[in-house]
Amino acid sequence: MNQSKARDSRSATRCLTEGGICVALAIALSYLKIPIGLAFGGFGGSIDLVMIPLILYAVRWGWGWGMAAGLVFGTIKYFVGQHAEISWVSIIFDYSVAYAFVGLAGLLNRQHLGGKLWALPVAALVGCLGRFLVHYLSGVTVYAEWVPEEFLGVSNLSPALYSLLYNGTYMLPNTVLAVVLCAALAAPMQRLKK
Repeated sequence: MNQSKARDSRSATRCLTEGGICVALAIALSYLKIPIGLAFGGFGGSIDLVMIPLILYAVRWGWGWGMAAGLVFGTIKYFVGQHAEISWVSIIFDYSVAYAFVGLAGLLNRQHLGGKLWALPVAALVGCLGRFLVHYLSGVTVYAEWVPEEFLGVSNLSPALYSLLYNGTYMLPNTVLAVVLCAALAAPMQRLKK
């Protein structure tokens, strides 16, 4: 019984430590970016690698821990990085909640992977779609009154179409990047022990 408690304690300590390392790595990676959203006259958005450590952590420890790490990262990112917001609601949606949803990648955690190399890229896709969904909903609701008359050559945009196009300008490249890098990391990740 004491050995079981010691093993559980080491596992929890390892989980929290890896979470802290992955959040710190994501913050460091947030400074290496290609700004995209501002180039299109919008509020923000960039191509970067911040989701990679969050996805790997979520797959390794599960969606609950992954969402917690994403929430911590998103909140810290708002305070330490360049940010664009229009209200406290946009801060919560576009930082804390959006990055928390990257943790949905953990729905395909180690128990579900079963040694399949395709599972990590699919998990990356799930996490990226989760983040996109939150940004999209934020655009449709919070940013609806700031829809420009024309965007990417399209005029008379609805908030839904504007949010789809605007968030797609940076989330599509980020998603492709995350899926490709996770595919490259799938084999090495299988060798890690929990």
